[in-house]
Formats: sequence, structure tokens, C-alpha cells
Amino acid sequence: MGFEQFGIVSFTSATKAEQFVEFLKSNELRGTVCLDCGAKFFPPRTDCCYCLSDRMDWFTISGEGRLVSFTTAMFAPAGFEKDVPYTLGVAEFADGTKVFGRVDRSIPQEQIKVGMAMKTRAVDLGEGRLTYELVAA
Repeated sequence: MGFEQFGIVSFTSATKAEQFVEFLKSNELRGTVCLDCGAKFFPPRTDCCYCLSDRMDWFTISGEGRLVSFTTAMFAPAGFEKDVPYTLGVAEFADGTKVFGRVDRSIPQEQIKVGMAMKTRAVDLGEGRLTYELVAA
């Protein structure tokens, strides 16, 4: 099993970054870093778009980030129709890495604010599927 386990609807079954799912199984959210120029990527990339190197390694996204943007989706793409409404956000972490993802549904909408402290958490969707979300720190 590999990347087909990620998310509600997987649009690809194989990727060079399928270790991403294995890390989620251990409740770790990871991005990639270029070993040649130091550029960091999330979602993970296996080739650097800056220096074109394929020498990449994984780094853990941990600690506390700050919510820099969010929106609430009232309509959804195929596979997500039953989930609306849901909130998507971008959190920036101390090293500058920005993580885009769903915001924990248990946070009341009126409490979601730009600047709030966020962490990431792996989520088991059932049926062997995984994702991650942003949660209040």
C-alpha cells in the first residue's frame, strides 16, 4: 500500500513521495528539503524546482505555527460533497514552512482567527485512509 491511502479521494496511486503516508501512520507530518540548495517543500516534492536536484530528504513539521489565512468551503469537489461546510487554512511554522490543510471541525467557526496558534495532527479516516489537519495549539 502507498499513496492511495492518502485522503478521501486519491487521484494517484503511486508517487515518489509515498513515504509521506508512512509518516502519517506514525502521526508525523513531513515535508522535503533539497540537500543541495536547502529549499523546503510542503506538500513534499521529490525534485527541487529551484536547483533541479533530485537529492531530497524528509523533515518533520512540528511545533506551533500561526494561521495566516483561512476560508470556509460551502461547495465541494467530487468526493467531498458530504463534508461541506469545512474550513481550509494555511499555517506558517517557525522555519517558514507553510502547511495548507483542513482546520479541525471541533473548533467553532467564530473562534478561527488569523494569527491563532495551530499544530498539525494525522487523522485516520477509516478504511485504511489517512490525512492530516490543522488543530488549535
